[in-house]
Amino acid sequence: MSSSAPDVLADSMTVIAISEPGPPDVLKAEQRRIAVPHEGEVLIKVAAAGVNRPDVLQRQGAYPAPKGASDLPGLEVSGTIVKLGRGTSRYAIGDKVCALCPGGGYAEYVAVAEGHVLPVPQGLDLTQAAALPETFFTVWTNVFQRGGLQSGETLLVHGGSSGIGTTAIQIAKARGASVIATAGSDEKCAACKALGADHAINYQTTDYVDAVESITGGTGANVILDMVGGDYIDRNYKAAAIEGRIIQIAFLNGAIAEVDFSRLMIKRLTHTGSTLRPQSIEAKTRIAQELEREVWPLIASGRVMPQIDATFALKDAAAAHAHMEAGSHIGKIVLIVSETE
Repeated sequence: MSSSAPDVLADSMTVIAISEPGPPDVLKAEQRRIAVPHEGEVLIKVAAAGVNRPDVLQRQGAYPAPKGASDLPGLEVSGTIVKLGRGTSRYAIGDKVCALCPGGGYAEYVAVAEGHVLPVPQGLDLTQAAALPETFFTVWTNVFQRGGLQSGETLLVHGGSSGIGTTAIQIAKARGASVIATAGSDEKCAACKALGADHAINYQTTDYVDAVESITGGTGANVILDMVGGDYIDRNYKAAAIEGRIIQIAFLNGAIAEVDFSRLMIKRLTHTGSTLRPQSIEAKTRIAQELEREVWPLIASGRVMPQIDATFALKDAAAAHAHMEAGSHIGKIVLIVSETE
C-alpha cells in the first residue's frame, strides 16, 4: 500500500511527557514533532489512550522505557490510521483501529508496528477500544499461553476489579473456567461477581487461602494470576492445586519474599511470569493474532467487554494517574485525546 500521508497532517503534536520522576504532577504537556512510521509501522491519529499501572511506575522512575521505545508513557491507543510505512499491507488510511504500543500513547499521534494493530471489534466505540490492548494482551499471554488455563479448571485472579482482573474474569468464564477473584472491598467484590466471577473474596476481611480451600473442596486453584507478590507468593503456593500454575505479572507488595519452596516440589507447581513491554515485535504479533482469532469474536458477541471506570482529557493525565493511585477504580481509566466518533 502507499506510504504517502494526507496533506492535512501538522508538523507537531501535543504529548504528555514525564518532566522528571515523581508524583502525578510531573506529567507535563509538550509539543513534539509527529513521528514518522518506519518500515512495517503505521501512524495512528490517537482518539483515546488507556492508562495502565506501568505508566505510573514509569512516571515514578521504576519502569524505564525499553531501548528504542518512546520515552512517553502510554501502552495502548485507539484511533484512525493516517499514514502507512513501507512494507505494510493489511490496513488502509482511514481504518479505525486499536493498538499495543511500546510507549508513546499519551500523544496526538503514535507510530506502531502493524502486527500490534487490531481492528476495533464490532459494536465498540474508540473509547472502549482504547481499553483493550494492554490488558487483553497481558491476560492472554499469561493466563492462556503461559498458564494454559483450560475449560473446567479454576482460575484465581488477584486484583479482580482492576483492568487486568476484569478482563481475566470475563475471558476465563467465556472459555469455560471457574473463576475466584480477590478484591479489597465488598463493592469491588460485587463488581467481580457481576462480571461473572463465581466467587469473590474480600481480602480485607477474609483469608483467601482458607476461602479457596473451602470453595474448591480442598483441591485448590489450577491457575493463579498474581500482581501482588510479597507475602502472596507463599500463600499462593498454599492455595494452588496439584500441578497448579502461578503466573506473576507484578509485585505491588514487593518482589522479595520468604517462601516455603517445599510446596512447589510437593505439589509439582509451576511458578512463571512475564512482562509484556520488552517482548519482541514477533512475539507480540503472535499474541495479537491469537487475540483476534480467539477473543475478538467474544467481544463482538458481547460476552466480553472492556470495563471503563473513568475518562479524562489528555491534558488531565496527572488527574488520571492520581485516580489510579487512589485505588478506588473498577476497570480501566482512559484518556480522551480527540473526538471518538
